[in-house]
Amino acid sequence: MIYAFASLAETDLKENAVKRLLVVTLQALVLLFVPVVALAQQELVSDPEIYEKDHFRTECKVAEFGEGFITRLDINNDGLMDAITNRGALTCDGEKARSCGDDGCPYNFYVQVKEGGYLMIATATIYSYDFVQRFGNMVFEFKMHPRFCERTDSEPCLMTVRVRGTKFVTISSK
Repeated sequence: MIYAFASLAETDLKENAVKRLLVVTLQALVLLFVPVVALAQQELVSDPEIYEKDHFRTECKVAEFGEGFITRLDINNDGLMDAITNRGALTCDGEKARSCGDDGCPYNFYVQVKEGGYLMIATATIYSYDFVQRFGNMVFEFKMHPRFCERTDSEPCLMTVRVRGTKFVTISSK
C-alpha cells in the first residue's frame, strides 16, 4: 500500500511539473508575440494632413489651420516625403493653440512607408525645431522645456535627434 501512494504522489508531481512548464511556455510566447501584434496594429493613414484635419473638424465646431500646421520633408533620409503636424498652428473654436502650454506645443511626426501611407512614429511637445545637416545626415534640433534635459533652470533644452527608419534616436541633449 505504501508503494501505491508513492507512485500516485510521483504522478501528481510529474503532472504538476508538466502543467507549470506549459504555463511558463505560454507566458513566454505571449511576451514574444504581443509586441509584434501591437506593432502590426499601428494604423497607416493615407495622408496625415487629411487625417488630422478631419480629426480636429470633429473636435471643434470651427477649426482653422494656420500656415505652419503641416510641414512635408524627408525626416528619415529614405527619399520619401514625410510629414510633421503642429497643433500650435490650430485655432479651435476661436482659441489659438489651445493644446499648447508651458512645455510647448504638440507635434506629430509621420514617416511615409514604401507600401503606401504614413505611420505616426512620435509625438513631441516642443517649443520649436530646426532640421539641419550634421555629419552628412539630416537631424532635428528640438528646443524643449529644460526638464526634458533633467534641468531646473530656465534655458531651453536643445536636443539633437536623428530619425532612423521609424525610430527617433537621441544624439545629444544639453
